Parts: sequence; C-alpha cells; structure tokens
Amino acid sequence: MPRSGARAADEPGPERPLVQSHPMARKLRVGILFGGRSGEHEVSLLSANSVLNAIDKKKYEVVPIGITKAGRWVTAGDAEHLLRGSQKEALNPPHQQGGPDLRAGDPEATSGATVLSTGADFVMPPVPGSGELAQFSGPRRRAGDRAIDVDVIFPVLHGTFGEDGTIQGLLELADIAYVGAGVLGSAAGMDKDVMKRLFRAAGLPIVPHVVFLRGDWERDPKRVRKLVEKELRYPVFVKPANLGSSVGITKAHDRKELGPAIDEAAKYDRKIVVEEGVGGKERKARELECSVLGNDEPEASLPGEIVPAKEFYDYDAKYIDEGSGLVIPAKLSGKQTKRVKEMATAAFLAVDCAGLARVDFLMDPKSERLWVNEINTMPGFTAISMSPKLWTASGLSYPRLIDRLIQLGLERHAEKKRNRYSK
Repeated sequence: MPRSGARAADEPGPERPLVQSHPMARKLRVGILFGGRSGEHEVSLLSANSVLNAIDKKKYEVVPIGITKAGRWVTAGDAEHLLRGSQKEALNPPHQQGGPDLRAGDPEATSGATVLSTGADFVMPPVPGSGELAQFSGPRRRAGDRAIDVDVIFPVLHGTFGEDGTIQGLLELADIAYVGAGVLGSAAGMDKDVMKRLFRAAGLPIVPHVVFLRGDWERDPKRVRKLVEKELRYPVFVKPANLGSSVGITKAHDRKELGPAIDEAAKYDRKIVVEEGVGGKERKARELECSVLGNDEPEASLPGEIVPAKEFYDYDAKYIDEGSGLVIPAKLSGKQTKRVKEMATAAFLAVDCAGLARVDFLMDPKSERLWVNEINTMPGFTAISMSPKLWTASGLSYPRLIDRLIQLGLERHAEKKRNRYSK
C-alpha cells in the first residue's frame, strides 16, 4: 500500500512477531545509544534510563552505548557511569594497548562510519556493511574473541548530533538497523524551516512565519525588524531553526523584546524562524500533541494537551518548573480528534518519517482553527513523557511500545536491504 494510504487508528494495529535478523534461537541484541553533544544531553539520559528499565531483558540482550558531552563514545561500565551522571571516567578513559586517547570525530580515529568495541572507550571504523562493532586499535583478535554485534540500535538521542540525521547517517554507513526516522526524515524534522516547507507542500496549515539568517541580522538588523513587522503581528515566537526542547525560544510581545529574542536564538543556529503567535495578544493558544507510530502505514494515538505553567511550554516548563499539566486525552470533539490524528499522520509522511514521532499543534481557543506546529522525530521517551503516555492511553503500554519500535526498525532495515545500488 502506498504511504498515502496511512491510517489514523483509534487503537494500535495488531501485534506482529519481531523480525529476527539471525536464524539462531538467541536473544535479540539491542544497542541503547544515549547522551550526545546536544543541549538535550540530560534529557537523553532520562529517556535511556526509562528504556533500559522497561525493556524486556528476557527477550533482549541490551548493550548500553553512551556518548559524552565532549563527544566520546563509551560502552560497558563507562556507559553506566554516564547514565548515573558520573562522567569523569567516561571523559578520561585509560589508554588501552598503548593506543591513543581518541574522541568521536577525530580525523585519525574515524573513517566514515564509526562504532565501538566491547570494553573499548574510543571509536573505530567498522567492517563496511557488516553491522558489527570492531575494535580500532590493539592486537588482532584471536579466533575465540568476538566483536560486539547488535541486531538493532535504539538511538535515544535528542536534538543536535542525534535527532538531526547525523547518527542516522553513521548507522546507514555501518549497515546497522536502527529505531526511528532515517537521514532525510531526521534532518527535515529538525530544521523548522525545511519542515514547514514540506508541511505546506503537503497542504497542511502552518502559522505565518519568516525565516532569515544570523548573518542577515548582524549586517542589517533594521531590515530584519522591518521584515518581521511587515509579515507578522505581535506577539511572535523567535526560534533557532535547528534545536529541540524549546531551547533558545523566546516570546517577543513587541519591538523592544524582538531584538534580544533574535540575539538569543542566534546563539544556537545560523538560521532563525519567527512565527506569529496564535490567538494574538488576547488569547493563549491551546497546545495539542499527537504521537505517531509506524513506517509506511503510520497510526496516530489519541491527542493530548499541554497546559503550561508559564506563558508557553519552554525548556523550564518542560523539565524544571512544576505546575504544567498534561490532559490525556485532550478535551476535543470527535471531529476535532479525528482531524488532529489525520493531520499528524500526514505530517509524519510529509517529512518521510519512520518509526515514531510526536506532532505538535496549535489551536486558537476562540475560532478553534488548527495549525501544525512541528514534528519531533525522537521525542522525550521516559515512561512519563507525553509521547509514551499518549500511547498508553491509546492501549499500547510502554514496554510494548519499545517492542514495536524495535520491530519497526528491523522491518525498515529489511526493506532497505531490498534496494540495489549498482547494476
């Protein structure tokens, strides 16, 4: 069935058996990849802890793989130290076999895709297309030694260097199955400018907005202010185009607040998006969210609503301040619920997403007009995060959701293996 035939089901589809990538009767080996260099590092640790606690250890052999804030890849005990918040050992691992103290991204350490060996705290190139994690330095392995191999990676990474297509490209080069969107879907879902272009092309309603570069603002701030005020009405939301968890986002109520808001966003990205606030000065928009699950035929969960303790659902409201509320399911009519679910799956398909996503909406409380705000291709994934809670309310428990995502990752990898890359 073509992707345009996707459905927005009231209940998740029937369970299908997990695809086994090896014929031998053994546990499926799942690499949980977490941490990373983004500003959402700590959020990733929380998500990874939840997945590691909930995943069925009888069904899966779990391999924790951490990335420190400095960009170092660590496994085994060091990965557990990272999860517990002790980064000293992970950041400064001992030299092994006289090898160099390497960091992810060092030119001398990597050649294209890079992966990790058991017990090694630095990165190394894989055997191309093997799906195995091979050691970079040290003596050649004996016949009885075995490189750590995984059937699928669950990249519980949020934001830059994890949710933006970079990790996905690495895993594609290494020919390793993974959970979630591919390179294109991840990159498009991270870039709010490109995302909105794709939504518009798919006929989805988006709020009025303008996009400009940091260099434009630095060269001619008067021209940028004039552009914003010509196209939009205050209040406006000023955002870095490529970032998550509402980092760098400011609500500007007037011209006086616009400049500092742009300066704040410009700290985080070269491209800046300014959106007109839904509801104007008098009303605060309703913030609705809907989770999507699947590959070519995605399904949507029941919608939920965020009731932020602050003026909008910024980083502090999400992770620090108390008082923000989650209403699940959202108080919507049957027609509105259906519309949200249809738009969520359409947004998922518009950016060529896969596996999972959370689609965020804005609704004018007076006119009840609905806009697609953005898509998150790897939303917060703790057991109490909005996306898993929406699926729990829709009849799919957190452990079963993890199972389904692993299955979807393996299915997508198997489908891609059907492609030919030469005659």
